[in-house]
Amino acid sequence: MTVTDTSCATATATATATATATATATATASTTHHRHAFALLGSVQITLIFTLAAIAVPLPQIGRAFGLERADLILLSAAYGLTFAGLLLFGARLSDRHGGRRALTAGLIVFASASAAAPFSPGIGTLLMARFAQGAGAALIAPAAMAVLRAVFPTPAAYGRAMATWGGLSVLGATAGNLVSGVIAELLSWRWSFAVPLAVAAAALALAPRLLPDTAPNRGRALDLPGALLATAGITLASYGLVVTDALPWSSAGVLVPLLIGAALLVAFWYAERRAGDPLLPPRFLLNRRRALALAAIALSACATAMTFVTLSLHLQQDRDWSPLATSAAFAPFAIALLASGRAAGPLIARFGPRVVTAAGLATAAAGLVLLALTGLDPHTPYASALLPGLVLLPAGSAASFAGAAVLTTHGVPPERTGLAGGVLNAAMELGPTVLFAIVLTFGSDAVSLAATGTVLALAAALNLRVQRTRPSRPSSLPQGAMQ
Repeated sequence: MTVTDTSCATATATATATATATATATATASTTHHRHAFALLGSVQITLIFTLAAIAVPLPQIGRAFGLERADLILLSAAYGLTFAGLLLFGARLSDRHGGRRALTAGLIVFASASAAAPFSPGIGTLLMARFAQGAGAALIAPAAMAVLRAVFPTPAAYGRAMATWGGLSVLGATAGNLVSGVIAELLSWRWSFAVPLAVAAAALALAPRLLPDTAPNRGRALDLPGALLATAGITLASYGLVVTDALPWSSAGVLVPLLIGAALLVAFWYAERRAGDPLLPPRFLLNRRRALALAAIALSACATAMTFVTLSLHLQQDRDWSPLATSAAFAPFAIALLASGRAAGPLIARFGPRVVTAAGLATAAAGLVLLALTGLDPHTPYASALLPGLVLLPAGSAASFAGAAVLTTHGVPPERTGLAGGVLNAAMELGPTVLFAIVLTFGSDAVSLAATGTVLALAAALNLRVQRTRPSRPSSLPQGAMQ
Protein backbone atom coordinates (compact mmCIF):
# COMPACT_ATOMS: atom_id res chain seq x y z
CA MET A 1 0.00 0.00 0.00
CA THR A 2 1.38 3.43 -0.95
CA VAL A 3 1.55 6.47 1.25
CA THR A 4 -1.24 8.00 -0.81
CA ASP A 5 -3.47 4.96 -0.28
CA THR A 6 -2.76 5.03 3.43
CA SER A 7 -3.59 8.72 3.62
CA CYS A 8 -6.85 8.17 1.73
CA ALA A 9 -7.83 5.30 4.00
CA THR A 10 -7.03 7.35 7.08
CA ALA A 11 -9.03 10.30 5.75
CA THR A 12 -11.96 8.05 4.93
CA ALA A 13 -11.90 6.47 8.39
CA THR A 14 -11.67 9.90 9.99
CA ALA A 15 -14.59 11.19 7.92
CA THR A 16 -16.64 8.13 8.78
CA ALA A 17 -15.87 8.49 12.48
CA THR A 18 -16.70 12.19 12.34
CA ALA A 19 -20.00 11.51 10.56
CA THR A 20 -20.87 8.80 13.06
CA ALA A 21 -20.06 11.05 15.99
CA THR A 22 -22.07 13.88 14.46
CA ALA A 23 -25.05 11.60 13.85
CA THR A 24 -24.83 10.26 17.42
CA ALA A 25 -24.63 13.76 18.86
CA THR A 26 -27.57 14.87 16.72
CA ALA A 27 -29.66 11.86 17.79
CA THR A 28 -28.78 12.47 21.45
CA ALA A 29 -29.68 16.15 21.16
CA SER A 30 -32.94 15.24 19.43
CA THR A 31 -33.83 12.71 22.13
CA THR A 32 -33.04 15.24 24.86
CA HIS A 33 -35.17 17.86 23.12
CA HIS A 34 -38.07 15.41 22.80
CA ARG A 35 -37.85 14.56 26.49
CA HIS A 36 -37.87 18.23 27.42
CA ALA A 37 -40.87 18.82 25.17
CA PHE A 38 -42.69 15.85 26.70
CA ALA A 39 -41.85 17.08 30.20
CA LEU A 40 -43.33 20.49 29.39
CA LEU A 41 -46.52 19.10 27.86
CA GLY A 42 -46.86 16.52 30.62
CA SER A 43 -46.49 19.19 33.30
CA VAL A 44 -49.26 21.19 31.65
CA GLN A 45 -51.56 18.13 31.50
CA ILE A 46 -50.88 17.31 35.16
CA THR A 47 -51.64 20.92 36.09
CA LEU A 48 -55.00 20.89 34.30
CA ILE A 49 -56.19 18.01 36.48
CA PHE A 50 -54.38 19.42 39.54
CA THR A 51 -56.51 22.53 39.15
CA LEU A 52 -59.67 20.42 39.09
CA ALA A 53 -58.82 18.98 42.51
CA ALA A 54 -57.00 22.00 43.98
CA ILE A 55 -59.94 23.27 46.04
CA ALA A 56 -61.41 19.89 47.03
CA VAL A 57 -59.77 19.66 50.47
CA PRO A 58 -60.01 23.43 51.30
CA LEU A 59 -63.72 23.67 50.39
CA PRO A 60 -64.80 23.92 54.04
CA GLN A 61 -62.31 26.75 54.52
CA ILE A 62 -63.68 28.60 51.47
CA GLY A 63 -67.22 28.06 52.73
CA ARG A 64 -66.40 29.67 56.07
CA ALA A 65 -64.61 32.58 54.40
CA PHE A 66 -67.56 33.46 52.16
CA GLY A 67 -70.43 32.13 54.30
CA LEU A 68 -71.51 29.58 51.70
CA GLU A 69 -74.19 26.91 51.83
CA ARG A 70 -73.59 23.32 50.71
CA ALA A 71 -75.19 23.96 47.29
CA ASP A 72 -72.81 26.88 46.69
CA LEU A 73 -69.81 24.72 47.56
CA ILE A 74 -70.96 21.99 45.18
CA LEU A 75 -71.32 24.48 42.33
CA LEU A 76 -67.91 26.00 43.12
CA SER A 77 -66.32 22.56 43.16
CA ALA A 78 -67.91 21.66 39.81
CA ALA A 79 -67.50 25.01 38.00
CA TYR A 80 -64.09 24.25 36.50
CA GLY A 81 -65.09 20.80 35.36
CA LEU A 82 -68.36 22.00 33.78
CA THR A 83 -66.72 24.37 31.30
CA PHE A 84 -63.73 22.06 30.86
CA ALA A 85 -65.92 19.13 29.80
CA GLY A 86 -68.49 21.24 27.96
CA LEU A 87 -66.01 23.04 25.70
CA LEU A 88 -63.58 20.18 25.06
CA LEU A 89 -64.98 19.11 21.68
CA PHE A 90 -64.99 22.69 20.42
CA GLY A 91 -61.47 23.15 21.78
CA ALA A 92 -60.43 20.03 19.89
CA ARG A 93 -61.81 21.43 16.62
CA LEU A 94 -60.06 24.76 17.17
CA SER A 95 -56.82 22.88 17.80
CA ASP A 96 -57.12 20.82 14.61
CA ARG A 97 -58.15 23.87 12.56
CA HIS A 98 -55.67 26.48 13.80
CA GLY A 99 -52.71 24.32 14.79
CA GLY A 100 -51.83 22.73 18.11
CA ARG A 101 -49.19 25.17 19.35
CA ARG A 102 -51.24 28.24 18.50
CA ALA A 103 -54.29 26.83 20.28
CA LEU A 104 -52.11 25.78 23.22
CA THR A 105 -50.75 29.30 23.57
CA ALA A 106 -54.22 30.86 23.46
CA GLY A 107 -55.52 28.42 26.05
CA LEU A 108 -52.56 29.03 28.36
CA ILE A 109 -53.17 32.79 28.25
CA VAL A 110 -56.81 32.35 29.28
CA PHE A 111 -55.89 29.77 31.93
CA ALA A 112 -53.09 31.91 33.40
CA SER A 113 -55.25 35.05 33.47
CA ALA A 114 -58.06 33.27 35.32
CA SER A 115 -55.58 31.66 37.75
CA ALA A 116 -54.10 35.11 38.50
CA ALA A 117 -57.54 36.63 39.15
CA ALA A 118 -58.96 33.80 41.32
CA PRO A 119 -56.94 34.37 44.53
CA PHE A 120 -58.07 38.02 44.67
CA SER A 121 -61.77 37.13 44.53
CA PRO A 122 -63.75 39.19 47.07
CA GLY A 123 -66.73 36.84 46.95
CA ILE A 124 -68.25 33.69 45.52
CA GLY A 125 -69.38 35.34 42.26
CA THR A 126 -65.90 36.43 41.22
CA LEU A 127 -64.36 33.11 42.23
CA LEU A 128 -66.99 31.22 40.23
CA MET A 129 -66.25 33.30 37.13
CA ALA A 130 -62.53 32.63 37.55
CA ARG A 131 -63.13 28.88 37.84
CA PHE A 132 -65.36 28.91 34.76
CA ALA A 133 -62.65 30.79 32.84
CA GLN A 134 -59.98 28.35 34.00
CA GLY A 135 -62.09 25.51 32.63
CA ALA A 136 -62.51 27.28 29.28
CA GLY A 137 -58.76 27.70 28.97
CA ALA A 138 -58.19 24.07 29.94
CA ALA A 139 -60.67 22.91 27.28
CA LEU A 140 -58.45 24.50 24.65
CA ILE A 141 -55.15 23.41 26.20
CA ALA A 142 -55.87 19.69 26.66
CA PRO A 143 -56.56 18.69 23.02
CA ALA A 144 -53.94 21.13 21.74
CA ALA A 145 -51.29 19.54 23.98
CA MET A 146 -52.02 16.13 22.46
CA ALA A 147 -51.83 17.57 18.94
CA VAL A 148 -48.41 19.04 19.73
CA LEU A 149 -47.38 15.73 21.34
CA ARG A 150 -48.14 14.03 18.01
CA ALA A 151 -45.81 16.51 16.28
CA VAL A 152 -43.06 15.90 18.85
CA PHE A 153 -43.30 12.12 18.29
CA PRO A 154 -44.37 11.80 14.63
CA THR A 155 -43.63 8.10 14.19
CA PRO A 156 -46.32 5.62 15.31
CA ALA A 157 -43.91 3.72 17.58
CA ALA A 158 -42.67 6.83 19.41
CA TYR A 159 -46.18 8.24 19.72
CA GLY A 160 -47.47 4.94 21.10
CA ARG A 161 -44.77 4.91 23.77
CA ALA A 162 -45.52 8.52 24.65
CA MET A 163 -49.24 7.80 25.04
CA ALA A 164 -48.47 4.88 27.36
CA THR A 165 -46.96 7.43 29.75
CA TRP A 166 -49.43 10.22 28.98
CA GLY A 167 -52.39 8.14 30.10
CA GLY A 168 -51.28 8.12 33.74
CA LEU A 169 -50.61 11.85 34.03
CA SER A 170 -54.19 12.86 34.77
CA VAL A 171 -54.64 10.67 37.83
CA LEU A 172 -51.23 11.93 38.99
CA GLY A 173 -52.54 15.49 38.67
CA ALA A 174 -55.65 14.65 40.69
CA THR A 175 -53.53 13.09 43.41
CA ALA A 176 -51.16 16.05 43.51
CA GLY A 177 -54.10 18.45 43.70
CA ASN A 178 -55.53 16.73 46.74
CA LEU A 179 -52.16 16.36 48.48
CA VAL A 180 -50.82 19.85 47.84
CA SER A 181 -54.08 21.72 48.40
CA GLY A 182 -54.38 20.33 51.92
CA VAL A 183 -50.84 21.39 52.77
CA ILE A 184 -51.36 24.87 51.31
CA ALA A 185 -54.69 25.33 53.10
CA GLU A 186 -53.15 24.31 56.42
CA LEU A 187 -49.94 26.34 56.21
CA LEU A 188 -51.01 29.35 54.14
CA SER A 189 -54.49 29.89 52.66
CA TRP A 190 -56.71 28.31 50.03
CA ARG A 191 -55.96 31.35 47.84
CA TRP A 192 -52.38 30.16 47.36
CA SER A 193 -53.66 27.00 45.65
CA PHE A 194 -53.96 29.05 42.45
CA ALA A 195 -50.25 29.87 42.49
CA VAL A 196 -49.37 26.43 41.10
CA PRO A 197 -51.47 26.62 37.88
CA LEU A 198 -50.38 30.23 37.36
CA ALA A 199 -46.69 29.35 37.67
CA VAL A 200 -46.92 26.33 35.35
CA ALA A 201 -48.93 28.25 32.73
CA ALA A 202 -46.45 31.15 32.79
CA ALA A 203 -43.48 28.77 32.45
CA ALA A 204 -45.18 26.93 29.58
CA LEU A 205 -45.84 30.20 27.73
CA ALA A 206 -42.17 31.13 28.09
CA LEU A 207 -40.76 27.74 27.06
CA ALA A 208 -43.20 26.68 24.34
CA PRO A 209 -41.57 28.65 21.47
CA ARG A 210 -38.22 27.02 22.21
CA LEU A 211 -39.27 23.47 23.01
CA LEU A 212 -42.45 22.77 21.04
CA PRO A 213 -42.72 22.43 17.26
CA ASP A 214 -45.16 24.55 15.33
CA THR A 215 -48.05 22.51 13.99
CA ALA A 216 -49.66 23.18 10.63
CA PRO A 217 -53.25 24.46 10.77
CA ASN A 218 -55.95 22.73 8.75
CA ARG A 219 -57.97 25.65 7.41
CA GLY A 220 -60.15 23.28 5.43
CA ARG A 221 -61.87 22.08 8.61
CA ALA A 222 -65.23 23.75 9.29
CA LEU A 223 -65.84 24.98 12.83
CA ASP A 224 -69.27 23.28 13.00
CA LEU A 225 -70.68 26.00 15.26
CA PRO A 226 -74.15 24.38 15.55
CA GLY A 227 -72.55 21.16 16.75
CA ALA A 228 -70.28 23.06 19.13
CA LEU A 229 -73.19 24.95 20.67
CA LEU A 230 -75.32 21.83 21.07
CA ALA A 231 -72.47 19.80 22.56
CA THR A 232 -71.33 22.53 24.95
CA ALA A 233 -74.82 23.37 26.19
CA GLY A 234 -75.90 19.73 26.41
CA ILE A 235 -72.85 18.50 28.32
CA THR A 236 -72.81 21.51 30.64
CA LEU A 237 -76.53 21.41 31.51
CA ALA A 238 -76.69 17.63 31.93
CA SER A 239 -73.55 17.64 34.06
CA TYR A 240 -74.89 20.47 36.21
CA GLY A 241 -78.17 18.64 36.72
CA LEU A 242 -76.29 15.59 37.96
CA VAL A 243 -73.91 17.58 40.15
CA VAL A 244 -76.68 19.31 42.11
CA THR A 245 -78.31 15.99 43.00
CA ASP A 246 -75.97 16.00 46.00
CA ALA A 247 -77.91 19.01 47.38
CA LEU A 248 -81.34 18.65 45.75
CA PRO A 249 -83.71 15.67 45.34
CA TRP A 250 -83.93 14.06 41.91
CA SER A 251 -87.59 15.10 41.62
CA SER A 252 -86.84 18.82 42.07
CA ALA A 253 -86.98 21.29 39.19
CA GLY A 254 -83.37 22.28 39.88
CA VAL A 255 -82.31 18.77 38.87
CA LEU A 256 -84.89 17.70 36.28
CA VAL A 257 -84.96 20.87 34.16
CA PRO A 258 -81.22 21.09 33.36
CA LEU A 259 -80.94 17.31 33.15
CA LEU A 260 -83.77 16.88 30.64
CA ILE A 261 -82.83 19.91 28.56
CA GLY A 262 -79.20 18.79 28.51
CA ALA A 263 -80.18 15.26 27.44
CA ALA A 264 -82.42 16.64 24.68
CA LEU A 265 -79.59 18.86 23.40
CA LEU A 266 -77.18 15.92 23.33
CA VAL A 267 -79.68 13.86 21.33
CA ALA A 268 -80.04 16.79 18.93
CA PHE A 269 -76.23 17.00 18.73
CA TRP A 270 -75.99 13.32 17.80
CA TYR A 271 -78.50 13.68 14.96
CA ALA A 272 -76.91 16.93 13.78
CA GLU A 273 -73.47 15.30 13.62
CA ARG A 274 -74.82 12.44 11.49
CA ARG A 275 -75.91 14.97 8.87
CA ALA A 276 -73.00 17.42 9.08
CA GLY A 277 -70.51 17.50 6.23
CA ASP A 278 -67.54 17.94 8.60
CA PRO A 279 -68.89 16.96 12.03
CA LEU A 280 -67.33 18.08 15.29
CA LEU A 281 -67.51 14.48 16.54
CA PRO A 282 -67.98 11.89 13.80
CA PRO A 283 -70.39 9.26 15.21
CA ARG A 284 -68.20 6.51 13.80
CA PHE A 285 -65.38 7.66 16.08
CA LEU A 286 -67.34 6.58 19.15
CA LEU A 287 -69.08 3.61 17.54
CA ASN A 288 -65.77 1.77 17.40
CA ARG A 289 -66.31 -0.79 20.19
CA ARG A 290 -62.69 -0.95 21.27
CA ARG A 291 -62.35 2.81 21.51
CA ALA A 292 -65.72 3.12 23.28
CA LEU A 293 -64.69 0.55 25.90
CA ALA A 294 -61.33 2.25 26.38
CA LEU A 295 -63.07 5.59 26.94
CA ALA A 296 -65.43 3.90 29.40
CA ALA A 297 -62.40 2.54 31.26
CA ILE A 298 -60.96 6.06 31.49
CA ALA A 299 -64.25 7.51 32.74
CA LEU A 300 -64.71 4.74 35.33
CA SER A 301 -61.13 5.02 36.59
CA ALA A 302 -61.51 8.79 36.92
CA CYS A 303 -64.80 8.33 38.75
CA ALA A 304 -63.25 5.82 41.15
CA THR A 305 -60.32 8.12 41.91
CA ALA A 306 -62.51 11.20 42.45
CA MET A 307 -64.98 9.26 44.60
CA THR A 308 -62.18 7.95 46.80
CA PHE A 309 -60.70 11.39 47.35
CA VAL A 310 -64.05 13.02 48.16
CA THR A 311 -65.36 10.17 50.33
CA LEU A 312 -62.18 9.65 52.31
CA SER A 313 -61.43 13.38 52.66
CA LEU A 314 -64.82 13.91 54.27
CA HIS A 315 -64.54 10.69 56.31
CA LEU A 316 -61.12 11.57 57.73
CA GLN A 317 -62.01 15.18 58.55
CA GLN A 318 -65.57 14.65 59.77
CA ASP A 319 -65.62 11.14 61.24
CA ARG A 320 -62.01 10.90 62.47
CA ASP A 321 -61.52 14.65 63.10
CA TRP A 322 -58.28 14.85 61.12
CA SER A 323 -56.84 18.18 59.96
CA PRO A 324 -56.50 19.06 56.23
CA LEU A 325 -52.74 18.49 56.52
CA ALA A 326 -53.18 15.04 58.09
CA THR A 327 -55.81 14.21 55.47
CA SER A 328 -53.41 15.09 52.67
CA ALA A 329 -50.66 13.03 54.32
CA ALA A 330 -52.98 10.01 54.43
CA PHE A 331 -52.95 9.99 50.62
CA ALA A 332 -49.13 9.87 50.39
CA PRO A 333 -49.10 6.06 49.81
CA PHE A 334 -51.72 6.65 47.11
CA ALA A 335 -49.27 8.96 45.31
CA ILE A 336 -46.34 6.54 45.68
CA ALA A 337 -48.34 3.60 44.29
CA LEU A 338 -49.56 5.79 41.46
CA LEU A 339 -46.06 6.86 40.44
CA ALA A 340 -44.74 3.30 40.61
CA SER A 341 -47.60 1.92 38.53
CA GLY A 342 -47.38 4.74 36.01
CA ARG A 343 -43.68 4.07 35.47
CA ALA A 344 -44.26 0.34 35.05
CA ALA A 345 -47.25 0.74 32.70
CA GLY A 346 -45.24 1.53 29.56
CA PRO A 347 -43.05 -1.59 29.65
CA LEU A 348 -46.06 -3.72 30.61
CA ILE A 349 -48.05 -2.41 27.64
CA ALA A 350 -45.15 -3.10 25.33
CA ARG A 351 -44.92 -6.68 26.61
CA PHE A 352 -48.53 -7.70 27.12
CA GLY A 353 -50.48 -5.17 25.04
CA PRO A 354 -52.79 -2.33 26.11
CA ARG A 355 -55.97 -4.41 26.41
CA VAL A 356 -54.43 -6.77 28.98
CA VAL A 357 -52.95 -3.89 30.98
CA THR A 358 -56.25 -1.98 30.85
CA ALA A 359 -58.23 -5.00 32.06
CA ALA A 360 -55.72 -5.86 34.79
CA GLY A 361 -55.69 -2.24 35.96
CA LEU A 362 -59.49 -2.09 36.16
CA ALA A 363 -59.59 -5.36 38.13
CA THR A 364 -56.91 -4.15 40.56
CA ALA A 365 -58.70 -0.83 41.09
CA ALA A 366 -61.95 -2.74 41.67
CA ALA A 367 -60.28 -4.78 44.40
CA GLY A 368 -59.04 -1.58 46.05
CA LEU A 369 -62.51 -0.03 46.05
CA VAL A 370 -64.12 -3.13 47.54
CA LEU A 371 -61.51 -3.24 50.31
CA LEU A 372 -62.16 0.42 51.13
CA ALA A 373 -65.90 -0.25 51.18
CA LEU A 374 -65.53 -3.22 53.53
CA THR A 375 -63.02 -1.84 56.03
CA GLY A 376 -62.01 1.74 55.32
CA LEU A 377 -65.05 3.75 56.44
CA ASP A 378 -65.22 2.51 60.01
CA PRO A 379 -63.75 5.33 62.15
CA HIS A 380 -62.59 2.85 64.79
CA THR A 381 -60.36 0.77 62.52
CA PRO A 382 -56.62 1.47 62.20
CA TYR A 383 -55.42 3.38 59.15
CA ALA A 384 -52.70 0.84 58.30
CA SER A 385 -54.97 -2.19 58.12
CA ALA A 386 -58.27 -0.60 57.05
CA LEU A 387 -57.36 2.16 54.60
CA LEU A 388 -53.82 1.53 53.41
CA PRO A 389 -54.41 -1.64 51.31
CA GLY A 390 -57.17 0.03 49.30
CA LEU A 391 -55.13 3.24 48.98
CA VAL A 392 -52.37 1.21 47.30
CA LEU A 393 -54.41 -1.10 45.07
CA LEU A 394 -56.73 1.59 43.70
CA PRO A 395 -54.05 3.98 42.34
CA ALA A 396 -51.93 1.10 41.06
CA GLY A 397 -54.88 -0.16 39.04
CA SER A 398 -56.10 3.28 37.95
CA ALA A 399 -52.70 4.32 36.58
CA ALA A 400 -52.39 1.10 34.60
CA SER A 401 -55.92 1.31 33.19
CA PHE A 402 -55.46 4.97 32.24
CA ALA A 403 -52.22 4.18 30.41
CA GLY A 404 -53.59 1.19 28.50
CA ALA A 405 -56.88 2.89 27.64
CA ALA A 406 -55.08 6.02 26.39
CA VAL A 407 -53.12 3.89 23.92
CA LEU A 408 -56.29 2.11 22.76
CA THR A 409 -58.17 5.40 22.36
CA THR A 410 -55.53 7.04 20.15
CA HIS A 411 -54.34 3.97 18.24
CA GLY A 412 -55.01 4.33 14.52
CA VAL A 413 -56.19 7.97 14.74
CA PRO A 414 -54.82 10.01 11.80
CA PRO A 415 -52.73 13.11 12.63
CA GLU A 416 -55.47 15.50 11.54
CA ARG A 417 -57.79 13.96 14.14
CA THR A 418 -55.33 14.09 17.04
CA GLY A 419 -57.04 17.10 18.60
CA LEU A 420 -60.37 15.27 18.42
CA ALA A 421 -58.87 12.22 20.11
CA GLY A 422 -57.42 14.45 22.81
CA GLY A 423 -60.75 16.18 23.33
CA VAL A 424 -62.69 12.92 23.63
CA LEU A 425 -60.09 11.36 25.93
CA ASN A 426 -60.11 14.37 28.26
CA ALA A 427 -63.91 14.55 28.11
CA ALA A 428 -64.03 11.00 29.45
CA MET A 429 -61.68 12.02 32.27
CA GLU A 430 -63.90 14.98 33.15
CA LEU A 431 -67.30 13.33 32.77
CA GLY A 432 -66.31 10.34 34.90
CA PRO A 433 -65.97 12.33 38.14
CA THR A 434 -68.99 14.49 37.24
CA VAL A 435 -71.64 12.27 35.65
CA LEU A 436 -70.77 8.80 36.91
CA PHE A 437 -69.95 10.02 40.40
CA ALA A 438 -73.35 11.73 40.68
CA ILE A 439 -75.12 8.56 39.54
CA VAL A 440 -73.16 6.34 41.93
CA LEU A 441 -73.99 8.60 44.89
CA THR A 442 -77.64 7.62 44.49
CA PHE A 443 -76.82 4.01 45.41
CA GLY A 444 -76.98 4.80 49.13
CA SER A 445 -74.20 4.98 51.69
CA ASP A 446 -70.57 5.70 50.84
CA ALA A 447 -69.66 2.05 51.42
CA VAL A 448 -72.36 0.85 49.03
CA SER A 449 -71.29 3.43 46.42
CA LEU A 450 -67.66 2.30 46.63
CA ALA A 451 -68.60 -1.37 46.39
CA ALA A 452 -70.97 -0.76 43.47
CA THR A 453 -68.29 1.18 41.59
CA GLY A 454 -65.81 -1.61 42.23
CA THR A 455 -68.28 -4.11 40.76
CA VAL A 456 -68.74 -1.97 37.65
CA LEU A 457 -64.96 -1.70 37.25
CA ALA A 458 -64.65 -5.49 37.43
CA LEU A 459 -67.31 -5.88 34.72
CA ALA A 460 -65.54 -3.30 32.56
CA ALA A 461 -62.30 -5.26 32.97
CA ALA A 462 -63.98 -8.42 31.67
CA LEU A 463 -65.59 -6.58 28.74
CA ASN A 464 -62.33 -4.91 27.72
CA LEU A 465 -60.51 -8.22 27.78
CA ARG A 466 -63.25 -9.96 25.78
CA VAL A 467 -63.95 -7.35 23.10
CA GLN A 468 -60.35 -6.28 22.55
CA ARG A 469 -59.33 -9.91 22.03
CA THR A 470 -60.36 -9.90 18.39
CA ARG A 471 -57.37 -7.68 17.58
CA PRO A 472 -53.69 -8.20 18.29
CA SER A 473 -52.96 -7.44 21.92
CA ARG A 474 -50.03 -5.19 21.02
CA PRO A 475 -50.73 -2.43 18.50
CA SER A 476 -48.24 -2.24 15.69
CA SER A 477 -47.53 1.33 16.75
CA LEU A 478 -46.31 0.21 20.16
CA PRO A 479 -43.33 -2.11 19.84
CA GLN A 480 -41.14 -3.40 22.61
CA GLY A 481 -39.90 -0.72 24.97
CA ALA A 482 -41.66 2.18 26.57
CA MET A 483 -41.19 5.84 27.16
CA GLN A 484 -39.04 6.45 30.22
